Amino acid sequence: RWREKIRTASPLHILSLGEIIAFIAQLASFIYLLGFFGIDYVQNFIGKTTDEAWDFEDEREEFFDGAKPGSVIRSPAHVLSTQLQSARSKRVEHPTKRQVLLNGQKLAEASDEVIASAVSNGEFPCHSLEEELGDCERAVSVRRRAVEFITRKSIEDLPFSGFDYSSILGQCCEMAIGYVQVPVGVAGPLLLDGVEYMVPLATTEGTLVASTNRGCKAIRLSGGATSVILKDGMTRAPVVRFSSAQRAAELKFYVEDPNNFQALCDAFESTTRYGRLQNIQCALAGRNLYMRFVCSTGDAMG
Repeated sequence: RWREKIRTASPLHILSLGEIIAFIAQLASFIYLLGFFGIDYVQNFIGKTTDEAWDFEDEREEFFDGAKPGSVIRSPAHVLSTQLQSARSKRVEHPTKRQVLLNGQKLAEASDEVIASAVSNGEFPCHSLEEELGDCERAVSVRRRAVEFITRKSIEDLPFSGFDYSSILGQCCEMAIGYVQVPVGVAGPLLLDGVEYMVPLATTEGTLVASTNRGCKAIRLSGGATSVILKDGMTRAPVVRFSSAQRAAELKFYVEDPNNFQALCDAFESTTRYGRLQNIQCALAGRNLYMRFVCSTGDAMG
């Protein structure tokens, strides 16, 4: 085409409709090939650095029943089953609590100023005050003083007394230094499932309680609302990578086998006080097996 343009004295930068279409088609083909062959490369590159993937890429990796030559190679499903049995048999031994000393005396016997100074200097962890002192209110007082040492600013305006700090220990707030007063309004009655509820709302947003109250009134005048729980569960989805798609498929068959579900439940529930395994959904994509664990958590979250 360039030779024809040279013979006809046409500028080279001017393209005809056919040339534009050919150029776009060539560019689209290049993008398609780059995406087709590049996804696996990018996936391999990222997968090697991810913390949530169990990497089984080593082609030389084999699962042996023992260290002796000629032993039988075990499948990933068999290895997983063995590990589950081992996990159920393990017992966690809690070490004896170490006595904490500060300047040669027990931490609880030291003055608040000395403890706060040690916390601000990094000599004692701030989050362990309640456990070591055995007094939640004193721990909060010491922590407040340590914050003042670190920031060199007073936090006297932050309310402190008159609150039961033991009620939030290990529940909803860590390393407490006080509390904040928030206005509480009430909306309702809300007619839900045939029962009327008064709904308290802690907020500083204007008109929020008023608009919620109007909604409750509209629901009540229309006959009330009915609630239905479709599904209650929390999910976690790790991905397991193997050296071949066959190995990944073997684990998929093992996990989906109803005869193995109880063993998986025992292993899963040994890691949590509240979680109860409901089911496991598996999706196989090449050498990767994506497993979604669905469990009920009771009153716990996270």
